[in-house]
Parts: sequence; structure tokens; C-alpha cells
Amino acid sequence: MSYRIGSGVDYHQLVAGRKLWIGGVEIPHEKGSLGHSDGDVLLHAICDAMLGALALGDIGHHFPDTDPELKGIDSKILLAKTALIITQKGYELVNIDSTICLQIPKINPFVLHMREAIAGVLKIHIDCVSIKATTTEKMGFVGREEGLVAYATVLLKKASTE
Repeated sequence: MSYRIGSGVDYHQLVAGRKLWIGGVEIPHEKGSLGHSDGDVLLHAICDAMLGALALGDIGHHFPDTDPELKGIDSKILLAKTALIITQKGYELVNIDSTICLQIPKINPFVLHMREAIAGVLKIHIDCVSIKATTTEKMGFVGREEGLVAYATVLLKKASTE
């Protein structure tokens, strides 16, 4: 059996007047992620990790921010399309480990919903989706509440042909 590991990272600015989507869940907050899509940093990092595991480039290559059809798109759609790409290459997702760096709001109350959303889109068991959160102890652009970051690592395995 062939295994592949991929890592992904995504950054977005936080601005007033946008919704804050993380892990496919809307988080109540006065600021949201600035981006061409809905700005979901966690789903973007997961997409990058999945694509990177198979050396298929990054999310910007497959879903460019210059494509007007992707303007404001729900990142769960991008995640589903990325999963289809992986499946078409003969691989399946084993698990995801991720970390979100955000000063505020606290997202622990939403983590279970995020795990459910991601597992649902990817058609995997919720126990295969790990989401952790941390602050940057008020350091840097995250600590100043100017932006947020997500990191993701995935393990893929060659799909069985049985």
C-alpha cells in the first residue's frame, strides 16, 4: 500500500463586513476573512495539503482567484472538488490533523461542528478529522487580530482496487 503525506497552510486578513467561515462553519464575529471565496482558511489549508500530497500544485492553481465563477464560492465546494481530484488519482484520505491560529473569537465551541462538516464533505469518519486551535499570545498579525492562519497535514493512501 502506498501512502502520501501532504501539508498545507493558508492566511487571510480579518476585515469588518465579511462573514467568518472556518472549517465550513460560520463563526459569529465582527470581522471575517477577506478573500475571493468565502475565505475559509481551514478548508483551504486542507485542500492544499491534499493536493500537495500528490504533487498536484496548490489550491490557487486548481481554483484561481482570477476566476469570476469562484467569487464568493463556499469553500466546502472547493474541498469536495479537491477530494474528487484525489479520488481520480487513485487515492483516498486516511486522516487530517489541523491547527487554527486565531486570537479571537474562541473557536472551541465550534470545533465539533467543523469536524462534522469536513467529515461530511469528505465522506470520512469524524474521528479522522482533528482540529486544534491556538492563539499567538497577542504576537504578530494574528495577535493583533488582523488575520488568521490554518495549518493542515493529511495522510492519503492508494485506494484498494478490490
